[in-house]
Amino acid sequence: HMNSVEILVKEHDNILAFLGAVKNACLNIIEGQEPDTGDFRKMIDFVRNYADGHHHGKEEKFLFDHMVKELGKIGKNLITHGMMVEHDLGRLYMSDLEKALDSYDEKPSTEAKLGIISNAAGYASLLERHIEKENTLVFKYAEKNLPQESMDKVNEDSERFEEKAIADGVVDKYISLLEEMTSKYSRQ
Repeated sequence: HMNSVEILVKEHDNILAFLGAVKNACLNIIEGQEPDTGDFRKMIDFVRNYADGHHHGKEEKFLFDHMVKELGKIGKNLITHGMMVEHDLGRLYMSDLEKALDSYDEKPSTEAKLGIISNAAGYASLLERHIEKENTLVFKYAEKNLPQESMDKVNEDSERFEEKAIADGVVDKYISLLEEMTSKYSRQ
């Protein structure tokens, strides 16, 4: 069986690479380029469907669910008052970014640019810290403390979820979008 935590960590690497592109796109605006709102909308698509739908989907439905149900107060605090709050904050950044893009497309303004930068960059720094916590603390705590049969169940459920996502073309679509964004927004 696949190790679901290893897959989550690999996805974190993809998301971190993506966040680099998001920050670089913000830096370009600070340096005077007009925001490419089409690209920022592609970034929102990546966040909503890969980072959130695909990746957070597996975390929340499988691993975190067991942690909340089986790891008592610490599990609840780590997940419900920690990771889930940050997932929700990330979603808020994305809807505010979308509003800023709509407003910029309607009538370009410095204020709309600030909205684009603050929400996109805010999301990037939130997620970088969030990923660090999951990799170094949350996943390790789960692996150490969840009963083996729970981890087996997480692995099975994740594997089914992953196979469906691959079959539906979700994984390929977003890996190629990731490649497009990281090559377009790289700084040498």
